[in-house]
Amino acid sequence: MLQVQKLSRHFGGLVAVNEVDFDIQAGEIVGLIGPNGAGKTTLFNMLCGSMEPTHGKIIFNGEDCSTFRAHDMAQRGMARTFQITSLFPHLSVFENVLTGTYRRQHTGWWASIQRQTRYKQEEAEMAIQASKILDFVGLSDRQDDLAMTLPYGDQRKLEIAIALATDPQLLLLDEPAAGMNPDEGAKLVSMIKDIRQRGVTVILVEHHMKVVMGVCDRVIVIASGQKIAEGIPQHVANHPEVIRVYLGREKVHA
Repeated sequence: MLQVQKLSRHFGGLVAVNEVDFDIQAGEIVGLIGPNGAGKTTLFNMLCGSMEPTHGKIIFNGEDCSTFRAHDMAQRGMARTFQITSLFPHLSVFENVLTGTYRRQHTGWWASIQRQTRYKQEEAEMAIQASKILDFVGLSDRQDDLAMTLPYGDQRKLEIAIALATDPQLLLLDEPAAGMNPDEGAKLVSMIKDIRQRGVTVILVEHHMKVVMGVCDRVIVIASGQKIAEGIPQHVANHPEVIRVYLGREKVHA
């Protein structure tokens, strides 16, 4: 589904990401881990089109998307969440999810102005889809609340719901468990597995190793902008270089 080839990003003399290579197969859940400042979010920004690589290639479903912008990637089926929640705080939970559905609509602004029948039908269909997604993430009982009133854990769920509303093939989750307590983290693991069951491939940046070990098929480790390890979670967690630069302990049993 996704091929990353020699991907790099320079900021003047700073090399934030340095010739990173990896492939993502359809149906996988892949973790991207590493210390703070390793280049994980910069890598995400390049993948989703909000930052252009200095050099290297991003091939998504066989198409070279290296210079595409974020809206181009969204149209092709890639969605993401952010480290800091990115919501419309003064809209309701339901309205927030509706914003994600508009990528899937076919009628344009003229049909909207004229309130054409096809436009009304699509609006009704999208409302049904938004309700189903809210039920999936466990927020159907909060759909009329303003997004700004949700507790932080529910705001993270809402951001995932908005991303799912775009009907992605590939979902990039940037620290989805940030600020969650252990019980919320366990529920997140279950939700990510359920997202895969919906036919969505997932890449997640995450510092909570219980989440990574509990949900990922494969883990890629980035440090100082370079890939230093890749493999199944148990093997990567016990890789000497990963322990040295990131985990800081002698051995992880999983």
